[in-house]
Amino acid sequence: MGQRYRPPRPKSSAYITPEGHRVLAEELEQLWHVERPRVTQAVSEAAAEGDRSENAEYIYGKRRLRQIDARVRFLTKRLEELQVVDPTSNTATQVFFGAYVRLEDEDGNNLIYRIVGPDEFDPAKGFISMDSPVGKAMLNKSEGDEVAVQRPKGNATFEILAVQYLPFID
Repeated sequence: MGQRYRPPRPKSSAYITPEGHRVLAEELEQLWHVERPRVTQAVSEAAAEGDRSENAEYIYGKRRLRQIDARVRFLTKRLEELQVVDPTSNTATQVFFGAYVRLEDEDGNNLIYRIVGPDEFDPAKGFISMDSPVGKAMLNKSEGDEVAVQRPKGNATFEILAVQYLPFID
């Protein structure tokens, strides 16, 4: 069975916050020391039951092991490449990696984003990648600047109201 071709992932920024690095390292630890041994044991028990060709637990377990091993390889390699940057000591009013940015959109709505590395973006938390269109547009801008962003769902303009390197307290 041949492997399916996957084009290389686009080169992404290699910056990560200490919190983001800790999350990835904990995931690697969990997969390698907890999840993988548990699944290996389950596969071993399923294999002992006999005919493997029709044993769903065995087949699923082997597939899960391949997924775990792929993720472990990715995390191991990625953690070696990443540069941990602690932005909390930054006092600049310009937008750099790790900044919390308060914006106002064209409709007068206030938005708060944090500029993070591509490994820790989380739209639900307002964490956006520095490689995203909005992230790229804000980098090196200052309080009071207008930011024009070309997004897939249409162009938008924002005004930067505030920049800080610790979370906003409302």
